[in-house]
Amino acid sequence: MRILRTKFGQILNNHLIDYPTPINVNYFWNFGALSGLMLGAQLVTGIFIAMHYTSHVALSFDSLEHIMRDVNYGWALRYFHANGASMFFLVVYIHMSRSIYFASYTYPRTYPWLSGVLIFILMMATAFIGYVLPWGQMSFWGATVITNLFSAIPLVGESIAQWIWGGFSVANPTLNRFFSLHFTLPFIISAVVILHLSALHLAGSSEPLLGGGSIQNDINRIPFYPYFYVKDLYGFLVLLIVYSTFTLYYSNVLGHSDNYIEANPMVTPAHIVPEWYFLPFYAMLRSIPDKLGGVVVMGASLVILFFLPYITFQIATPVKYRLFYIFFVALLMSVFLFLGWVGAQPVEPLFVILGSLGTIYYFLFFLVIIPVLNILHK
Repeated sequence: MRILRTKFGQILNNHLIDYPTPINVNYFWNFGALSGLMLGAQLVTGIFIAMHYTSHVALSFDSLEHIMRDVNYGWALRYFHANGASMFFLVVYIHMSRSIYFASYTYPRTYPWLSGVLIFILMMATAFIGYVLPWGQMSFWGATVITNLFSAIPLVGESIAQWIWGGFSVANPTLNRFFSLHFTLPFIISAVVILHLSALHLAGSSEPLLGGGSIQNDINRIPFYPYFYVKDLYGFLVLLIVYSTFTLYYSNVLGHSDNYIEANPMVTPAHIVPEWYFLPFYAMLRSIPDKLGGVVVMGASLVILFFLPYITFQIATPVKYRLFYIFFVALLMSVFLFLGWVGAQPVEPLFVILGSLGTIYYFLFFLVIIPVLNILHK
């Protein structure tokens, strides 16, 4: 094939065909590729929606109704885009959980993990500002609550908040800025994804039995094609079924009904709730009674992920023998899901206490449990 003889063809061949893959990888290794699929779906649907969307506080809500009612298959574009964000976060959360479980953040895969965390944070920013664009009740008040958090920063907080707003409150300049950022950030994410894949293929994929600290060994590896693309194809089909089912049959189950009410600054919703993929971090924010303290804790919950490779020793012990590690990782995942449930509840003393307990364990896992376990294993 002539294309494989070109420079581009050689790169394609090295990363998609002859890429050495551990012979014993399982279906949990599919979720990186599934994340790339969802990123592509979000880019395509988002570009077509942007052709009809109007970023103005007086027109944005009606422009989405126009897309839903008057544009050919506009309803499909919007629902695929809205539910695609949830599917994107779902596969990324599973992908990150697998990486933590198998310690795939340790050397020599430090840079893939760091770039992956950066992608996750950019995803959160993109999803948040995208949620504001429909200009429904939950969009407006969600933007008001979250952007007001910047005002808690000493000395410069008020200035930062007003710079984000483009004025003295969430208004038309805010919507225009958010639309510009929402359109631009996915392309930045795509660039970081390329760096992420380059770093991953340079270090080589980790092995389930050996964990993240395994060094690439060609003896235990075989070409990705034709042996492993079938696993990815199977994952694509399963994700497509789930994605299509939510989009076509349960279009609004993952959203909030208040967002089908046009934004009204004079009427505050009874219970402001972000999208489900933000709920664990929202619970951490609410668990601290002090506004600045809540902002610091929520920010630290993301920043601490960057330091995970540096507070963990490279361990040669296979993951299946690290019984205490497996227990505490499983507990972390359970606590994270529990925080998601707490974040969806009203702000009442019981839920604030439960959120505080979950937040304490989240930070204990990274700052105390991981270092202690690694010292014991070493």
